Amino acid sequence: MRLSVISFTQNGMTLAGKIARVLEEMEVTLFTKCSQCSQETMGRDDIPMHEHNLLLGEEFVEEPIGEWAKHQMEEKNALLFIGACGIAVRAIAPHITNKLQDSPVLVMDEKGEYVIPILSGHVGGANELAYLISRKTGAVPVITTATDINGKFAVDLFAKKNELHIVNRCGIAKVSSKVLAGKRITLSIEPEHFKAACRIPEGIQIVSFPPKQSVDIVVTTRNQDFDGAILLKPREYVIGMGCRKGKELEKIEAFIQRSMVEVGIDKTQLLALASIEQKKEERGLLAWSRKHNIPFITYTAEELQKVKGSFHSSVFVEGKVGVDNVCERAALKVCEPHGELIYEKHAEDGMTIAIAKREWSVVFDEE
Repeated sequence: MRLSVISFTQNGMTLAGKIARVLEEMEVTLFTKCSQCSQETMGRDDIPMHEHNLLLGEEFVEEPIGEWAKHQMEEKNALLFIGACGIAVRAIAPHITNKLQDSPVLVMDEKGEYVIPILSGHVGGANELAYLISRKTGAVPVITTATDINGKFAVDLFAKKNELHIVNRCGIAKVSSKVLAGKRITLSIEPEHFKAACRIPEGIQIVSFPPKQSVDIVVTTRNQDFDGAILLKPREYVIGMGCRKGKELEKIEAFIQRSMVEVGIDKTQLLALASIEQKKEERGLLAWSRKHNIPFITYTAEELQKVKGSFHSSVFVEGKVGVDNVCERAALKVCEPHGELIYEKHAEDGMTIAIAKREWSVVFDEE
């Protein structure tokens, strides 16, 4: 997850710097719209030197805050506003789409006393990020999601943890209301993806698959209609890809689409796009990942070299990046500990692609 932090005061800038330092596991970018820190103030004798130092590593936002928020959300970044909730709400309001696609958005006061998730708490991970910031900084997380504050099962969080695509998001509220009312919910899972020995959370009743009656949640790989409130389908495929530097998004898009058609899958079934570390800033791959809201994961040559299997090796590729195959190894790496190649290396116009399928089974929070 990439986090963009924006501040509006000197105290806010100081807090933003602290957050960037303590969140070592994340890619954090700092922005400011502090009126004292515009480009016009840089180099002025009446600005104390310690205030100039606060600007190091931060980018002053010239555009309106709403436009900045729009760009950040289009890039699928998490947003942290250090300032008033009203500023954040007005900035993001025109750009909100739906709870399964929106970027996580949080707010902190400039003293760092509270951190509040205000958008995409479950699927986007805003609640989880709030808890992380709390542990790192001592801020109090202010969580308002009903299932969280009541310690109840949340179907959207369950789906996220298990990498399941929510086919009909309109059912989330229905199931959550039932959970909060203290009613038992029914869950039907394909038997090959369910471990009978796992501990089932209180309030959930497992029913046989396929269900013979109406159920609340169905977890399945089948393209079939069930009489259930929510249908969850696994994201069980991974695309591994390599490409020549500067490859255009349009060509990457077309290549991936043709490959998926050959395999018989669609983007809702994709877990990730994967490649080698040298491609982590490749614009075409990043643009495809952000456009379709599918994570882009990269690995070092050493990590890819350790992946076991039989691959279409290339001496030329090994000489360039340090490993004999990128696309097949990267796809299988994401699937560890168990996965298989279902679409071996294909090459076209300076691009290579492979598709792997992961093994999976449902897990619950209590495990």
